[in-house]
Amino acid sequence: MSLEQELVQSRTQRVAEIEALGHKAYGQRFEFTHTIPDVVATFGDKDAEELQANRSEARISGRILTIRRMGKAGFSHLLQNGEKLQVYVKKDDVSDTDWQLWMLVDLGDIVGADGYLFRTRTGELSLHVTKLYFLSKILLAMPEKWHGLEDVETRYRQRYLDLIANPEVRKTFVTRAKIISSLRRQLESRGFIEVETPMMQPVYGGATARPFTTHHNTLDIDLYLRIAPELYLKRLVVGGMERVYEINKNFRNEGISTHHNPEFTMLEFYQAYTDYHGLMDLSAELLRQTAIDATGSTQLTYGEQVIDFDTIRRFSMREAVVEFWNQADRPSLDNVRDPAWLAKHSMQPSAGEKLVDIFERVCEDQLFQPTIIYDYPVETSPLSKNKPDEPEFVERFEIYAAGMEIGNAYTELNDPQEQRRRFEMQLAMAAGGNEEAHRMDEDYLRALSYGMPPTAGEGIGIDRLTMILTGSKSIRDVILFPLLRPEGPIGMLESLRAADTK
Repeated sequence: MSLEQELVQSRTQRVAEIEALGHKAYGQRFEFTHTIPDVVATFGDKDAEELQANRSEARISGRILTIRRMGKAGFSHLLQNGEKLQVYVKKDDVSDTDWQLWMLVDLGDIVGADGYLFRTRTGELSLHVTKLYFLSKILLAMPEKWHGLEDVETRYRQRYLDLIANPEVRKTFVTRAKIISSLRRQLESRGFIEVETPMMQPVYGGATARPFTTHHNTLDIDLYLRIAPELYLKRLVVGGMERVYEINKNFRNEGISTHHNPEFTMLEFYQAYTDYHGLMDLSAELLRQTAIDATGSTQLTYGEQVIDFDTIRRFSMREAVVEFWNQADRPSLDNVRDPAWLAKHSMQPSAGEKLVDIFERVCEDQLFQPTIIYDYPVETSPLSKNKPDEPEFVERFEIYAAGMEIGNAYTELNDPQEQRRRFEMQLAMAAGGNEEAHRMDEDYLRALSYGMPPTAGEGIGIDRLTMILTGSKSIRDVILFPLLRPEGPIGMLESLRAADTK
């Protein structure tokens, strides 16, 4: 029998011993008077004399972090909601049954306790236990170094252990919730309505990406997990919902990296009667206030540098190439407009694709401070409206921070005939081998033919924004359950099965 099997068998036996005492090892509803964070916040500044004079009582619950047994007494720390509190159990102050329960407690068990608050000789705020409750018995051992779990594979695959062992991880996801709440509150205060659009779509669109494919058996049709909600949200604008937004999942069948996960969360919003200049101003306001709401400041540390969301720089794509060119032969704006110069520096097929290729290689890594890059080539922007004075470019911008794109926006193309021509251009690119080219969507063209008002729309990546506002280096650090390779056989499950047959 392995050590793991012996441990599981031993703890399974303790379950029987707990129940023999008339208690359930896996308790029912438990009503506490205070959470541990409440106790710390309310009594953390009280001295020993004040606690003794008032005899402040509390019923708490939490997970056992430490155990120190010393003859007829013992100490333990309980963890709840990222905060811990010491408890003190003395044999003379609890019933015989409760003392026996205390002797059956293991690291990781979840218990409840009644008692009164006091300070130990070292000054630590503690609960003097008068009654003990068993709420959940742990069968598997916590990782050897679970006080600060560091193994990345274990952290991502067993996020429940990560949350127990690393208080900072919990803070990351609390901050993520604050980010989403802030964005939602700001949009609703401006008259935006939250909506939900289909996750499964007969025609995927709204972005250039490869989709995941599924099949509906009853209808006998292939469907696609959405790569973006854009075309459905714009259908709503056609229908008179002039300010709409959605916060939800998108799916793209592409690579995995520190900045990419196939399943990710996006905010998309659309506003009628404005253009990309209006959304530039709105984006700056949204990001600034979100940083304040989530972190308390517009300034935050990312790596070894400070990012400041108080102001956002703005460059056209061509200006950015000139500004951030890191080689000796710095080009001029006239150079960047010259097809011969573009051809010299990129192997992409069209002038627009060459410019984007050069921009990505030259500029992206240098866009650490929040920056808006605007005016993109028409070839790479099939849903954006042309610039009136430069029809080879469109009214589109992207937002960068920490060297990565966090937002994409444009004045929406609302001419159905021009939109059809753009879709046909994308079909030609697909025929040439571009797997990410946009597909034809006849129903969307039909919707546009009923008239969409001048509109601008934007998408902001919640995961990447959370990375920046929490100082996280990988997108997996801000997604609770990121996609991973399948796990091999889980040996500990065999230990559980073996114990179950005893």
